[in-house]
Amino acid sequence: MTPPIVAFTTDFGDLDGYVAQMKGVVLSAVPTATLVDVTHRVPPQDVVRAAGVLEDVVEAFPPGTVHVAVVDPGVGTQRPIVAVESVGQRFVAPDNGVLSHVVERHGAKLVVECTEPEFWRADVSHTFHGRDVMSPLAAHWVAGTDPRRFGVVRDDLSVRLPPSQPVVDESSVRGRVMWADHFGNLITNVRIDDLPVEPPGCRVTLGDGTRVPVHATYGTAEPGSVLALIGSSGRLEVAVNGGSAAERFAWSRESETTV
Repeated sequence: MTPPIVAFTTDFGDLDGYVAQMKGVVLSAVPTATLVDVTHRVPPQDVVRAAGVLEDVVEAFPPGTVHVAVVDPGVGTQRPIVAVESVGQRFVAPDNGVLSHVVERHGAKLVVECTEPEFWRADVSHTFHGRDVMSPLAAHWVAGTDPRRFGVVRDDLSVRLPPSQPVVDESSVRGRVMWADHFGNLITNVRIDDLPVEPPGCRVTLGDGTRVPVHATYGTAEPGSVLALIGSSGRLEVAVNGGSAAERFAWSRESETTV
């Protein structure tokens, strides 16, 4: 039997013991679980970035994986925690938009608002629901508990981020920068299927009017030059060959790109 997989996405960083505590809770209940760190370097409280991470990674994981996503600015408030089934996988997260992109793209087979404390730790901290609520729920789920027992079945998430699709018309595609990755590449919400012609037969106009060609790969551009390309996630990226587009351009999450 394949060991169950629990994957963690957080903004906790790697300096403190928060991630280890969540893993300890899961392993205490399910010692055979395989634990995967997706990332713990989501910028603090950046729900949009976390939603993008989850959207990009889910299809690389086997069916039945439980994702624990703890980017939770509202921890300790009345914001719900939900258990969601989507794209053949399972998610435990605050209902604050972090699952928006996954559900927007793949739909939700099941949404449960987790209200039953019998599936939580006995003592719940007001500031660490990742350890005391979400990790125990993940452990119960991979151990075979029906998630409907966690609380109340709902029709949908209660919080959705703004739609991540670009605006497409007959002559152009207007997208926006979603985030900058570790290399300084500017990742947009434009996907290869949105492009009016096959790359590299098109050009991208940045918000400041800069026009850059779409390349197949970084190495086909001159060192230090600006280029666009379709990255491994299928998204259009703006990059500097051997450098950082994030440093080269003044950008924000609403910076526009037009193809």
